[in-house]
Amino acid sequence: MSGTRHGFQLLDGAALEALDPRRFRRTRPFPWWAGPVLRQEAWRALQARLPAPDSFARVFGKKRRFGQQSHDRYTLDYEPDLPVHPIWHQLVEELESPAYRRFLRQRLGRRPFELCFHWHYTPRGASVSPHCDAARKLGSQVFYFNDEATWDPAWGGETCVLDDGGRYSHRSNPDFADFDALETVPATGNQSLLFARRGHSWHGVRELTCPEGELRRVFIMAVESTGSWWRRPRS
Repeated sequence: MSGTRHGFQLLDGAALEALDPRRFRRTRPFPWWAGPVLRQEAWRALQARLPAPDSFARVFGKKRRFGQQSHDRYTLDYEPDLPVHPIWHQLVEELESPAYRRFLRQRLGRRPFELCFHWHYTPRGASVSPHCDAARKLGSQVFYFNDEATWDPAWGGETCVLDDGGRYSHRSNPDFADFDALETVPATGNQSLLFARRGHSWHGVRELTCPEGELRRVFIMAVESTGSWWRRPRS
């Protein structure tokens, strides 16, 4: 079974090994990569056992720094005692494992870090305006959980990887049209996006046009620096 040699049951160890660290770090406009890192049957099992939306907090209209548009969504933070299906706890255990931490260090750098996990469900009309993540982050990994059979790509949901040509401060609020180049990561099927945080690691999600009641569903792993220098209120 692919992945078991690495101690993984859900993650695909062979796919992870194929992501060359040096090539990842040299990727422009900032280090990023997209592709499947879960075994297909594992993705199906996780997708079928996503947490119910009624357990999520509603985060709408929250003021962002630098004048950027609110990132409206429903959110649920992962905790070890959270009453979700055991397969989700198993996934977090694999992501927290020494083998996966080694994979992250080789690509995101060797500064000490901690991992934080949360689900985001996003409804019609919401978007993620172009932004760079907070400086405390070394990087993030997004796992997409919309089924190709039920989510129409015309509704949107793709993550846009944006190139500003080095023009904009991360403290600014450019629009999608202000960027030179745009690449997208599909929001459906067994896809994951891994990227390193840089001063120009701009990304976002255009406004969703899905029908009422449909939700863009992702699980996010944030790789955050440990240490006192960034310990300040989160935005």
